Amino acid sequence: MTDMAALADDVAAESAELVSLVEPLSAGDWDRMTPAEGWTITDQIGHLAYFDEQAVLAATDPAAFADHVNEAVLAVVEDVAELHRERGLDGPATLEWFRGVRRRLVETMRGFDPDQRIPWYGPPMRASSFLVARLMETWAHGTDVADALGASLPVTNRLFHIADLGVRTFSWSFNNRQLAVPEERVRVELVGPDGERRVWNEQWSQSVTGPVEDFCLVVTQRRHVDDTRLEVDGEVARRWMEIAQVFAGPPGPGRPPSS
Repeated sequence: MTDMAALADDVAAESAELVSLVEPLSAGDWDRMTPAEGWTITDQIGHLAYFDEQAVLAATDPAAFADHVNEAVLAVVEDVAELHRERGLDGPATLEWFRGVRRRLVETMRGFDPDQRIPWYGPPMRASSFLVARLMETWAHGTDVADALGASLPVTNRLFHIADLGVRTFSWSFNNRQLAVPEERVRVELVGPDGERRVWNEQWSQSVTGPVEDFCLVVTQRRHVDDTRLEVDGEVARRWMEIAQVFAGPPGPGRPPSS
């Protein structure tokens, strides 16, 4: 069974890395554009804060969250960035919003049963997957912020949480694009920063192997697979890596290869 307290600690640690990256920024730096088209650093942090706020609501008052979804779902599809921009907060104020709501989320989720279902914008999620999704979003948007600043986030074993979610969303990546889900699955073997290896779908012949960071960059659509050190063997594996999407919502545009 998933240790929710340990998972909450991992989310808190990932949050702290992002906060330390943006805390020293000047007013002008907050307006820097990130690799996500049209999104500034303020937008990236505001996006996390807004959906953390909704996550706390979903976990503590599912009925109120359902009312919110009925009102906001179209806005979520049309322009996610506008959801936080409506508050008119500058960069430092947005950071304080994020810090406060992230603390509430971590403490709220710490005592949950990992199998408890929590409503979200798509199907309800198990509490453990719900929290991993917040970790994934933090790292993915943090990567955009780091790229904008010419910096990088530390590579840690926390990425294995995101990788596991990436493997488990194999079918979703195809279904989300209204594509037939291949019958064959893909063996995934990833190496962490300390040399630890983890394997999923051991029995299958087609494969994706390489550093856990690179796999996470692909499934979060922060890098094109051709710009990573991943070794992709097989047609199904290649198709998956070209459309992989670990996050909810309509099909993401991904990132073009640098070459």
